[in-house]
Amino acid sequence: MGNLKELPPLLSEQEMKDNKIPLPYRDRCAGLLVPLNKCRIEGWYLPWNCSHERHTYEECQYLDFKRRVKELEELKAKAAAASE
Repeated sequence: MGNLKELPPLLSEQEMKDNKIPLPYRDRCAGLLVPLNKCRIEGWYLPWNCSHERHTYEECQYLDFKRRVKELEELKAKAAAASE
């Protein structure tokens, strides 16, 4: 994919507002959504344009999902250990 090793740094609320990122997309990967949307606008939303940016964004979404699942598993393990 895009060889994303770690999640990008978070954008500030003001940066997200300035770039007009919709509320549902204001997550850890919002920093990658900005160049993707810019590329989409410049490329007239043609599906074969911006494939690298799209794959990098999708990889970030997947890594963020895996991070959240791992956090949930850790919380469940702590709760199970505390109840014993």
